[in-house]
Amino acid sequence: MFEVFKKELTELLRDKKTLLFVVVFPIVVFPLLFAVVAFISSQAALDAEQKVNTYVIINGDYAPEFTDKVFYHKSFEIYKGDKTFNSVEELKAGVNAGDIDMGIYLPSDAVQTLNEQQQSEWQVVFNDSKSINFLFERVKELAKEYSDTLQESKLLSFGIDKSAQESILKPVNVVKVDTADKRENLGEKVGGFLPYLLIPLVLVGATYPAIDLGAGEKERGTLETLLLTPITRTELVLGKFITLLTTSIASTTITVISMGCWIALALAFADLEFIKAAFSTLAITDLLMIFVLLLPIAATFSALALAISIYARSFKEAQNYMTPLSMVVFFPIIISIMPNMELTSKTAFIPVTNVALAIKEIVKGTVDYTLVGLIFLATALIAGALLAFCVKWFNREDVLFR
Repeated sequence: MFEVFKKELTELLRDKKTLLFVVVFPIVVFPLLFAVVAFISSQAALDAEQKVNTYVIINGDYAPEFTDKVFYHKSFEIYKGDKTFNSVEELKAGVNAGDIDMGIYLPSDAVQTLNEQQQSEWQVVFNDSKSINFLFERVKELAKEYSDTLQESKLLSFGIDKSAQESILKPVNVVKVDTADKRENLGEKVGGFLPYLLIPLVLVGATYPAIDLGAGEKERGTLETLLLTPITRTELVLGKFITLLTTSIASTTITVISMGCWIALALAFADLEFIKAAFSTLAITDLLMIFVLLLPIAATFSALALAISIYARSFKEAQNYMTPLSMVVFFPIIISIMPNMELTSKTAFIPVTNVALAIKEIVKGTVDYTLVGLIFLATALIAGALLAFCVKWFNREDVLFR
C-alpha cells in the first residue's frame, strides 16, 4: 500500500499541472483573487460614495432650507440642462433617459401641512437597481434634518422646551445590552464565510489528482500494469486514497498558511482594525481543531473523487463528473449560513454543513466540544463507508474496463 502511495505521490509531484493546482494556486493565485475582489469591492463602494448626482427639485420654494442643504451638499449637483420637469412622471422619464440621476417632488409646503395637522409626503425619484447606492439615504438624512427643525419649532410654539421634547416624543428608550463578547460578534460575521474558503479547497486538492490517479491511469494504459503487480486491489485503492488525502490536506494547509502570511503582510502596511480584531482572537488550539475537523471531510472527498475517477472512461469524462460534485458540496455550505442555523445534535449529522457550522462556532469561541467529537465521528463513518464502496468499486471488472 505504501509503495503505491510513494509511486503515486512521486508521479503527482512530477506533474506540473498538479503542482500548479496544489501549490502555486494556494500560495499565489487564490490570495491574489481575494485581494482583487476586495480591491474592486472597496473601489466600487468608494466610487459610489464620491459620485456627484445630478438632481432636480420640483416646488423647491416650499422648503427653501431643505433645497439649500441639497444644493450645497458635495454629493449633489443641480441639473443645468434645457428640459423642464413639472411632475413625477416627467422626473421618472428624465431618470430613465439619463438626463438626471434623481428628482425630488415636494407636493406642498411642509410648514403649512404641519399647521393643518397633516403630513407632507415627499417623493424621491431615482433608479435603485444598483447594489451600492447612497443617494436615497443622503436625501432622507437631509429631509430628516429639515423635519426635525420643523418639529422642534412647532413644539416650542406650544410652550414645550427642548429638554422636555425628547421625553415627550420618545417616552421609552430601549437600550441593547449585548451578552456576546467581541469575539462572538466578529465570529458570527466572519466565521460563517471561512468554510467557503476551506472546504472547497479541500475538494479541489482531491479532485484534480483523483482524475489523474483513476481516469488518467486508464488513458495512459498503466492501470493493467498495476493490476499485474503482486499487490491486492484493496492495497492499490488504499495507496491511491492516501495520496489524495495527502494532496487535499496539503493544499488546504498551504492555502491557510499563505492567507495568514498575506493577511499579516496587509496588516503591516494598513491599519485594518476589523481584520486584526477578527483574527487575533483565534488561538493555536482553535486552528488545530479546525484542521482536525477537515481531516475526515478531506477523506470523504478523496474517497468520493477516487470512486468517480475509477468509473470514468477518460480524463475528460472524469472532469465532467467532478463539476456537479462541486455544486453538491456548495449547497450544504450555503445551508450553514442561513438565518438561525446553529450547531445542534441534529445538524451535527448533516454532512459538510456540520463541519461548516463547527468552524463558525470555533471562530466565535462558543463551540461545544461534545458536538465536535460527534461531527468528527459522523464524518469519519461517512468517509469509511465511501472508502469501502471505493474498494468494492475497484474490484469490479465492469467498472474498471467499461
